[in-house]
Amino acid sequence: MSRSAHPAGPRHADVLPEGHYAGPPADLNALDARVWARSVDRGEDGAVRVAGVSATALAESFGTPAYVLDEADFRARCRAWREAFGPDADVFYAGKAFLSRAVVRWLCEEGLNVDVCTGGELATALAGGMPAERVALHGNNKSVAEIHRAVAAGVGRIVLDSFQEIERVAAAAREHGTRQRVQIRVTVGVEAHTHEFIATAHEDQKFGLALADGTAAEAVRRVLAEPHLELVGLHSHIGSQIFDMAGFEVSARRVIGLLSEVRDEHGVELPEIDLGGGLGIAYTSEDDPREPHEIGAALREIVAKECEAAGLAVPRLSVEPGRAIVGPSAFTLYEVGTVKPLRGLRTYVSVDGGMSDNIRTALYDAEYTVVLASRTSNAEPMLARVVGKHCESGDIVVRDAYLPADVVPGDLIAVPATGAYCRSMASNYNHTPRPPVVAVREGSARAIVRRETEDDLLALDVG
Repeated sequence: MSRSAHPAGPRHADVLPEGHYAGPPADLNALDARVWARSVDRGEDGAVRVAGVSATALAESFGTPAYVLDEADFRARCRAWREAFGPDADVFYAGKAFLSRAVVRWLCEEGLNVDVCTGGELATALAGGMPAERVALHGNNKSVAEIHRAVAAGVGRIVLDSFQEIERVAAAAREHGTRQRVQIRVTVGVEAHTHEFIATAHEDQKFGLALADGTAAEAVRRVLAEPHLELVGLHSHIGSQIFDMAGFEVSARRVIGLLSEVRDEHGVELPEIDLGGGLGIAYTSEDDPREPHEIGAALREIVAKECEAAGLAVPRLSVEPGRAIVGPSAFTLYEVGTVKPLRGLRTYVSVDGGMSDNIRTALYDAEYTVVLASRTSNAEPMLARVVGKHCESGDIVVRDAYLPADVVPGDLIAVPATGAYCRSMASNYNHTPRPPVVAVREGSARAIVRRETEDDLLALDVG
């Protein structure tokens, strides 16, 4: 069942020595289907195109940098996850990966729910038309205002992350005259093979209530004692960008063990279990993610086996893919500004964006690939580092990649698999307006999130 774990940051296996780089691909013009949205190809003019619209046309219409999202690919991935788990399970799209009103409409139409972790994400979900009962609210430090807004809206579940939240949610439900459905987030003590900053199930971190020291069991007691809270299940999330199912197996076993303890102590069989998300995607050709149907079959088998061993009825299963849906569906389109060869090292290719539109390389040592997008080239490959325009040495988009040696200013380049977290984590560093999100479908492109302008930035500056 296990596969090698791959990085959101440093690799945990097969670590190459500093300065060692894999050789160039056989064809610099090729588009590896593992890292690109399904409708991406090259047109007769050699330009990358998505759903029939060329990168050149997109740059002319919307400018660069721009996030380009394949709507049909996004929808197909939604359906694949929905079908992988079937009608007896729930798929909650993790809104933190990327959220907009258009995306929420797509989710509604494809039968997915959404989880949110701030008031802003909740507002977007509701404004996009997601029924409140299909929304889950997460977060380790929800404000009192956010809790009241969620309870008043009638969200389907609030995932409790601390003893204080038990009191706060109970108080809000009491004030609004309702009984709020809740889950308890359990920290199960699993070491996920991923970057330190996105591993979330070991005890020494901010999320959840620990299983090992009895804190989670005490949280169950407190929730069951609150008449305005309805405890519907337990929640676990072990991290992000995970390729190995072994961690989910351990997590499920421990969560179901707590379900068994709840039954034995309280005479209650909780009807739901949420195993979170975090399944990885391919950022480079070396990555080998599982398909949704594999993940669905594996998780259903794990839960059924553990419940049978514990003598429990199989609870309704929930999962929370975000990156796995939107990550591969989008790429970022840049224009080359300067090309600076460093003799004996590499060539620095500077683009008109950078860490303001993709902080992940600086934050996690994330790995990406890149292609020349406005044309094809038969030039020799050159070892390149794609960097941004910001005043930081760490402003790197693609640390090590091969591009054709004839790349010049004005060329367009594209970085695939940037649909997740890039726009969500984008900033205005150096007072840079954030790029648009352009959705493309059946030969037509439209901005679903417009480009920010300098006027937008100045409008917030009240002097």
